[in-house]
Amino acid sequence: MEQQTLYLGCHLSNAKGYAAAGRVALAIGANTFQFFTRNPRGGSAKAIDPADAEALNTLCRENQFGTLVAHAPYTLNPCSSDAKVRDFAYRCFAEDLARMEAFPNQVYNFHPGSHTGQGIETGIRLTAELLNDVLTEEQSTTVLIETMSGGGSEIGGRFEQIADLLSRIQRQEKMGVCLDTCHIFAAGYDVKNDLDGVLAQFDQIIGLKWLRALHLNDSLFDLGGGKDRHARIGEGVIGLEAMRKVAHHPAFAGLPMILETPNEPPEHGDEIRLLQKR
Repeated sequence: MEQQTLYLGCHLSNAKGYAAAGRVALAIGANTFQFFTRNPRGGSAKAIDPADAEALNTLCRENQFGTLVAHAPYTLNPCSSDAKVRDFAYRCFAEDLARMEAFPNQVYNFHPGSHTGQGIETGIRLTAELLNDVLTEEQSTTVLIETMSGGGSEIGGRFEQIADLLSRIQRQEKMGVCLDTCHIFAAGYDVKNDLDGVLAQFDQIIGLKWLRALHLNDSLFDLGGGKDRHARIGEGVIGLEAMRKVAHHPAFAGLPMILETPNEPPEHGDEIRLLQKR
């Protein structure tokens, strides 16, 4: 059987430009990458240079890159109890989706938020309200809900919560899910010893059709700990063998797989080569 193409990359800074980030990806053997749309702690977004955007789009076409993953800032919390925080989330989301049209048909990943004491139901409702306000028929970008570790007041730590959120979205064709291996392991889903069982649960509760990307992260802490602490591939509790099984699983064929491990680009290249081996 012909081996599937793996679309492996890492999170890269685009401070020197989007095309520059693409060239770094190429240099380390990646064929996709993730970038922040703005400062990860929030704030205003720098205007995108059309020439820089086109240079990246050309690089991706010429080198058969997979889908690129944009990541919303960590401060974006659509279900906060603070109205000012929610207002920032609305403005940031709408601006970023407009800016993403410089890179057509890519994906925009976000953390579904923390309900800050209001309860899971309220958190899901508020995040759904934001999505229903900002998603447009014209956008080419698919918005991804990231699976979370379930610590504190986070929503998205259980598959049922993500399914509930998706069910409330009017423009469901604009939506998808990003599965983070560290996060779901921390939330109690045993991708180390029962990957197929976890995927069966995901398919039954959410649906594998919603999967659009993965974050490939080993975990510093054990199963069900609720702690979002990424480890380098093969240096955490999940381990190299299990991480390779994830990378090569047919359920993820064609999806971008992004490393968010505590490494710099050269070492991310080493991790990519580790994952490429069977």
